[in-house]
Amino acid sequence: MQLSDFLKEEYISTTISTSDRDETINELVKLFDADGILNDAEQTFNAILEREKIMTTGVGNEIAIPHCKDSSCPNFAVAIGILNKKINFSSIDKKKVKLVFLLVGPENNPGMHIKLLSRISRLLSNDELRENLFSTKSPSKILELIKEEESYYFDIE
Repeated sequence: MQLSDFLKEEYISTTISTSDRDETINELVKLFDADGILNDAEQTFNAILEREKIMTTGVGNEIAIPHCKDSSCPNFAVAIGILNKKINFSSIDKKKVKLVFLLVGPENNPGMHIKLLSRISRLLSNDELRENLFSTKSPSKILELIKEEESYYFDIE
């Protein structure tokens, strides 16, 4: 299983015009909600914000990976947002964020949640991929870039 198994073109937005963290997260949650994969979009949004209170998900290099495990998310899903304007995510390196990966999933599979977070982090440690994602305006191209990069790694078990 690959990260791209949980990511659809419909879950990728390259034109997010939000002004803060919460608005950005909400826009990405809406991508899932439009596809009908959430039991309760508002509960998912609130679960993500609760997770943000524990520790920032602004991981540095202009990237944030907000995430949650919640009963409102019966299945794992990944969304990507490329922001038109960098926003403050209280990142560990104090840089504003341009790229957001959102991961949601059920509470009953923490192992898979950790594996998916790890996969996202590993992919984004590649400087070339990161720069390509920052500048790509096509959801299909973003998905293609991720699948190509994943082909260098083993499947998630």
